Amino acid sequence: MTKLSVNINKIATLRNSRGGNEPNVVRFAQDVQRFGAEGVTIHPRPDERHIRYQDAFDLKSEVYTEYNIEGNPIEKFVKMVLEIKPTQVTLVPDAVDAITSNAGWDTITNKSFLQETIQEFKSNGIRTSIFVDPVLKQIEGAKETGTDRIELYTEAFAHQYSLGNKQAIQPYTECAILADSLDIGVNAGHDLSLDNIEFFKQNIPNLLEVSIGHALIAESLYLGAENVIQMYLRKLK
Repeated sequence: MTKLSVNINKIATLRNSRGGNEPNVVRFAQDVQRFGAEGVTIHPRPDERHIRYQDAFDLKSEVYTEYNIEGNPIEKFVKMVLEIKPTQVTLVPDAVDAITSNAGWDTITNKSFLQETIQEFKSNGIRTSIFVDPVLKQIEGAKETGTDRIELYTEAFAHQYSLGNKQAIQPYTECAILADSLDIGVNAGHDLSLDNIEFFKQNIPNLLEVSIGHALIAESLYLGAENVIQMYLRKLK
């Protein structure tokens, strides 16, 4: 079964919009685990516009499933991850002014940088994953970095699927097959939702984990978080 990791950034966005501590990020992380999620994901950015660095530390003792911290490996981020030692760190090449993640790594151009960063995390017992576009040469490049896993950037699939183009899954399937042959684990995330997750899962062999935030939180406004998490879990079986 593919694990569901819930990205709770949007809960922090809602909290920050009003000040104070409601909704409580730590309590929500506790709840999604109690509802059945097998992981919690956060993606702190330098301006802390949603998840704050302090949140990352506050969550350390409360996430008893898989704790996944995503982000661009700038010095502050690397230092934080090494102190917390989450289950997994997912490296994302975010521009400082990016509203959300919008591209995977060029694993060939950034090979040396990624190798050095990944080795530092792995030597501290932290599983590594890197955000990549569904391009075969980038998967081959990922192998050279030494990463444990890749996270397939799924926005293009989600958009095309919403237009009725199911063939958009093909490059993702091919990349997953190649990654598996190279002994790289496969995660996925970005714009996955209740509408497309079952089809995606059915067509991606050996999919280990999906990280879902925006859609899951939006769906929970109508259907309730516990119900939505259970719906995802059933579709991922």
